[in-house]
Amino acid sequence: MKFAFIFPGQGSQTIGMLSELNTNYSIVKHTFEEASELLGYDLWKLSQEGPLEILNQTDKTQPALLAAGTAIWRIWQAQGGEKPELIAGHSFGEYTGLVCAGALKFTDAVTLAESRGRFMQAAVPEGEGAMAAILGLTDEKVIKVCNEVAQNQVVTAVNFNAPGQVVIAGHADAVKRAIIQAKVAGAKKAILLAVSVPSHSSLMKPAADKMRKRLAEVEIVSPIIPVIHNVDVTTKTEPDAIRAALTAQLHNPVRWVETINKIADAEIDLLFESGPGKVLTSLNKRINKNMTAKPIIDSKTLEQALETVK
Repeated sequence: MKFAFIFPGQGSQTIGMLSELNTNYSIVKHTFEEASELLGYDLWKLSQEGPLEILNQTDKTQPALLAAGTAIWRIWQAQGGEKPELIAGHSFGEYTGLVCAGALKFTDAVTLAESRGRFMQAAVPEGEGAMAAILGLTDEKVIKVCNEVAQNQVVTAVNFNAPGQVVIAGHADAVKRAIIQAKVAGAKKAILLAVSVPSHSSLMKPAADKMRKRLAEVEIVSPIIPVIHNVDVTTKTEPDAIRAALTAQLHNPVRWVETINKIADAEIDLLFESGPGKVLTSLNKRINKNMTAKPIIDSKTLEQALETVK
């Protein structure tokens, strides 16, 4: 059976994530401990006890999601799980995907995740950036709305998550204007998200410049499993091409609908979401109803997934 693994980005983190899996598989705690040694704080404790406002800080969220996705992948391998045909990750999830595809060492990815989060926080002062979800408009209408209200500020469509579900980002005032205009244009919902970092907008270019230098410092090799990159919906084998894609990803849109359709074009009809939550699984119901997506979040869903691909 042909299947793919997909890894979530920010927004999937929760207090207590992977706690049930940890009771049955010591790999979970060991993976978080490996990350904690590099970070200088107890990442497992933070993910289990919070406080949530600290876990939700970008430089904490990204290492936590990396550890969670990698831990599930390691359990999958330890239980004799088959190798997927393709891997993809939503936004930061691309880093987790590259670790699991063998292109990036987990230890290097941990420090990259922490750096990426810090660079993103520093790129735009607190309160000056914003993101919003626009539901019920076509991609083209969302782009038009952003253009209409920009007024020499930045506001752009940054996450094409599903048909009728687009996330915008940019200067806080411009995002607020876009929310009002989106409702005028017929959006079912237009809501401000609880984040201050305008991810994937041009405001992240300073973070991308710093990230380019950081990526040059770590070893990247050709992945064993092809990884679809957010920025151009292609797979890459050359290390420098992977570095360039990860750099560009910071200030360019996440083309998730196209990513899922590319997986479908490879005649894959089964996806496993590796990480806390079911965000990508839910999105898939709106993108491609012919492709089944299942989360791996606890022992039961893991066993079901292993059984399915036997």
